[in-house]
Amino acid sequence: MKIYLATSWRNHYHPGVLHALRRIGHEVYNFRQPSKDDSGFSWSEIDPNWKNWSASQYREALKSPIAVRGYANDKGALDWCDACVYLLPCGRSASWELGYAMGKGKPSYVVMLENDTPDLMFMEATIITNMTELFDIFGEPLDL
Repeated sequence: MKIYLATSWRNHYHPGVLHALRRIGHEVYNFRQPSKDDSGFSWSEIDPNWKNWSASQYREALKSPIAVRGYANDKGALDWCDACVYLLPCGRSASWELGYAMGKGKPSYVVMLENDTPDLMFMEATIITNMTELFDIFGEPLDL
């Protein structure tokens, strides 16, 4: 299965869940490294002072070739995937990605490995609360 793993750069579970899904045998898009030669999108590539942008500076930055490339990578992977795994905690981009995948009719899973704020819009997703449930749904890791 081709999986889009939607989460935050700050999510400390990301490397482990990515590794587990790949060990099971799935193809998993990694926004932190979309390809061998691409280390993923970062606003700091556009401007090291990005955290202090005004709303209009942010709007202009979205037109940057760097932002356009990053968006194309992520959106292309969302179109490519068979399913979306939304790994909490995360933020706005991952939320948009989950909504996009669900709107496309793709099976979607919310992985909540620690307590988090409930959200009504997760009702149509499968909620996974531990790694055993993840393995029950996606399979057991392959012996290598």
